[in-house]
Amino acid sequence: MKTYIIAEAGVNHNGSLDVAKKMVTMAKKAGADAIKFQAFNAKNLLVQSAPMAQYQIDNTESKKTQYEMIKELELSNEDHKILINMCNETDIDYLCSPFDIESINFLRTQNIETFKIPSGEITNLPYLRYLGRGNHKLLLSTGMSNIDEIKNALLVLNEAGTDLNRITIMHANTMYPTPLIDVNLNAMKTIERECQTKVGYSDHTLGIDVSVIAVALGAVVIEKHFTLDKDMVGPDHKASLSVQELTDMVRCIRKAEIILGTPEKKPTKSEMANLPIVRKSIFASTKILKGEKFSERNICTKRPGTGKSPMLWDEIIGSTANKDYNPDDFI
Repeated sequence: MKTYIIAEAGVNHNGSLDVAKKMVTMAKKAGADAIKFQAFNAKNLLVQSAPMAQYQIDNTESKKTQYEMIKELELSNEDHKILINMCNETDIDYLCSPFDIESINFLRTQNIETFKIPSGEITNLPYLRYLGRGNHKLLLSTGMSNIDEIKNALLVLNEAGTDLNRITIMHANTMYPTPLIDVNLNAMKTIERECQTKVGYSDHTLGIDVSVIAVALGAVVIEKHFTLDKDMVGPDHKASLSVQELTDMVRCIRKAEIILGTPEKKPTKSEMANLPIVRKSIFASTKILKGEKFSERNICTKRPGTGKSPMLWDEIIGSTANKDYNPDDFI
């Protein structure tokens, strides 16, 4: 199964439409299936006194409030329309995380089919209920949540009208970057088992290794932040992939998919030629006369495997030879 790879632009455009447009081009060039933006209005998202997260302080070295920072990272509805059209022309999927009802309504006017629910909204009942009424395809991010909170969010979305088969639950950790000790990919398998939905991984670690491992564990969607320049000022740049790293991640995931293959265990095309060479057949180990009974004293197993299989050994032992055999004759 092909993994759906999302290049997360997030707010790494720094509020610039020109940067956002270039990110669309680079995400397509890197081989991603989709690029994801965020739709929000600062006045609807947070109060002006809301504190900065520590990683935001560390990564921006700014004295601004979170409100001031978020306000500078907004894209207008017109910006999003331009990006949607560009994605259509570039043949890459446009995805978006709406952070408020107003943004949901706007994106619905653009006929957006898939919405990403940010980790911070998983306990936002009115938000979940409103979004669930649309029966969209949903990616539900689960950073900071436990399994009961995930199940409660699923229940709200389902009761509002969204079929569970349209939801992919994204295992995530909201620290940027995520320490490896906190990745806990086994929890993704718990989510899959407990919630009976498709699962993916929203990766905030440094590098590409964890995303590739997540694919090996069954993630059908991978989301990863990328940036045009890790040295740009902004909360997420330092924990994001460069364009080259994004390209490498896509290549490694596609290679992993080939390696993982299918659940069916059978001889592969490449090894079929070896099968008769390295398997064995039943042979005469001594001269055997017609009418003599086969026994462990006069038959053996040797290569090649083009004769009777050794799995027929018990059937042949005790039976009668219908002709003469010389040593190393096929039985």
